[in-house]
Amino acid sequence: MVILDGKKISNQIKDEIATEVTQMKERGEKVPHLAAVLVGNDGASLTYVGSKVRSCKRIGFESTLKHLPEDTTEEDLLSLVKDLNEDPEIDGYIVQLPLPKHIDEEKVLMAVHPDKDVDGFHPTNFGKMALDMKTFISATPYGIMELLRRYEVDTEGKHAVVIGRSHIVGRPISILMSQKGKAANATVTLCHSRTKNIKELTLQADIVVSALGVPHFLKADMVKPGAVVIDVGITRVEDKSKEKGYYITGDVDFEKVKEKASYITPVPGGVGPMTIAMLLKNTLLARERHRENA
Repeated sequence: MVILDGKKISNQIKDEIATEVTQMKERGEKVPHLAAVLVGNDGASLTYVGSKVRSCKRIGFESTLKHLPEDTTEEDLLSLVKDLNEDPEIDGYIVQLPLPKHIDEEKVLMAVHPDKDVDGFHPTNFGKMALDMKTFISATPYGIMELLRRYEVDTEGKHAVVIGRSHIVGRPISILMSQKGKAANATVTLCHSRTKNIKELTLQADIVVSALGVPHFLKADMVKPGAVVIDVGITRVEDKSKEKGYYITGDVDFEKVKEKASYITPVPGGVGPMTIAMLLKNTLLARERHRENA
């Protein structure tokens, strides 16, 4: 059994990007500039955005954090999005989700210019990804693909079962794994909350990607020996015995499933770090595009 170490691979990717940034500076070029918009004080969002800012500093990117109060109006947020779209200094930016309930997330994400949408959420970028065109790929599925590539996991002709149909993970990873190329060429089954025979399907799977958000959903009796298991879930589970009062876990019953898997991602330390690394990779691509179009 091999642990797919997202922390290690993400650090490799950051080092590679840092080298490119150093070369850009030596050529006198503008370095990539990533902005993040955070509305409110959601704990997980604060942690995630803080990690992005630190990663930018480490690799030599410019970074800007726009932290708005919880009661920010939808109109004011859309006004900020417009400003970021028009700001030539900003190469790419993300609007951290979830947004407060009084703001229409879809309206905000639609307002982000596709050329600066380094999260890869805009329909223009999703459509290009589905057509196998060069574009910004949503960072989490992009990170999964990169993890599979770098560990040289054999996916060709394999049966991959994806659990979860979100626009951010489930649907895009199902498309990417079925496309031609490295870490792809798989036959993909997409399961969701209405699928009646998930266990029957996962037992047939050579690769299982679980992006459901239900702690310990994928049990050992749902996985065949030698399967590759990718755990995208990350949930805080209350536990008074822990110093923080909770522990972080994924969709997979890790300790038992790892005894059957050939490759498996841990939580934390698997897919999560890869998401940030690929966001940085998208921002580097945005800078390259803007330079070419200047």
